[in-house]
Amino acid sequence: MRNARIVVTGLGIVSSIGIGKEEFWGNLISGKSGISEVSGFDTKAYRTHRGAEIKNFDPSCFMSDYAKKGRASQFLIAAFSMALKDSVLDLDSVAKDRIGVIAGTTMAEAQVIEEINKTWFYEGIDKIDPAKVMMSAANNIPDSACFRYGFRGMSMIIPSACSAGNYAIGFGYDMLKQSRAQIVFACTSDAFSRIGFAGFNRLLSMAPDTCRPFDKNRKGMIIGEGSAVLVLEREDDAKRRGAPIYAEVAGYGLSCDAFSMTAPSVEGIERVVNIALSNSGINADDIDYISAHGTGTASNDRVESQAIKRVFGKRYARIPVSSIKSMLGHTMGSSSSMEAVSCCLAIKHSVIPPTMNYETPDPECDLDCVANMARKKDVNIAMNNSYAFGGNNCSVIFRSINR
Repeated sequence: MRNARIVVTGLGIVSSIGIGKEEFWGNLISGKSGISEVSGFDTKAYRTHRGAEIKNFDPSCFMSDYAKKGRASQFLIAAFSMALKDSVLDLDSVAKDRIGVIAGTTMAEAQVIEEINKTWFYEGIDKIDPAKVMMSAANNIPDSACFRYGFRGMSMIIPSACSAGNYAIGFGYDMLKQSRAQIVFACTSDAFSRIGFAGFNRLLSMAPDTCRPFDKNRKGMIIGEGSAVLVLEREDDAKRRGAPIYAEVAGYGLSCDAFSMTAPSVEGIERVVNIALSNSGINADDIDYISAHGTGTASNDRVESQAIKRVFGKRYARIPVSSIKSMLGHTMGSSSSMEAVSCCLAIKHSVIPPTMNYETPDPECDLDCVANMARKKDVNIAMNNSYAFGGNNCSVIFRSINR
């Protein structure tokens, strides 16, 4: 089984620019922004007031027991149901203990924790609803799907911050290669929270207006929310059941900078990209598109650009590199899995999504950042990069199944 090709056969997504892959993709390539004034809570005490909230999500469209679940779990169940339908998978044809759910997150059910803290502060500890305490656990995110569908395989939460989605894909890839599962749902979910909003405001890393990756006048990131689910399985199994195939997961790389809790490292990023290339058996010259981490902060975009130049040499300026955080904001643990969905759709549709809000070139970020307009281009191999606090880096490479 170690030589089996691992493929993506289903996609589900809940985002600020669209719910479901069709709406998400259509708005993504048209450059629509999900960034607006924050409405979930009063922001007058903060430096900034904008975020990428999902404002048209109705959980009752996907579940009847939504009141018993936190917002992150609601997002996950919605994205999960869409991915399952997209994959045309008959669950009765697969042993339930052969289905794994690997979920990534940063903040988990932070909104539930905020509710508990508010009750404790204003009303006292005895007034806390025990059901809320049960809802606050991070493992509810993957478990919510397992309970709903009766899955009895591995259920795991990976809290590796911004790279959690790629970590989940990599872990699922290994499970399938080692025949520890027949189907793996690699997924993520993060809900907009006051904790995250306040934290990044205190770090002075939030932009006051919008996210401008690689632009000389970029002023920081914008917090977002959402969920994404990718259905992974072995190619032979997928073809045997006539499943749609978006792309192959060619391989991935992991590294830890051991450098700083918050600042990115050129050497760390360079290393993880080279590991991903080596593990995938792919030459740097074969990469057609790079989905950048591209947070819009001064240091991240500069360091990421430097690492790309080191890895790809003189060819760096000819490789399209875009950041969809310019439209979605930074969706925390969900960011890299949303970008993975984007990579799969770029391969399928031969279109590269743009980096929006790009106005002034930065000599330190002189990449081909697909500025402000999607580009028609055959994409056979796409690299998805993610770099998290603590230097937890992960790059995943997707390849057209026809290559």
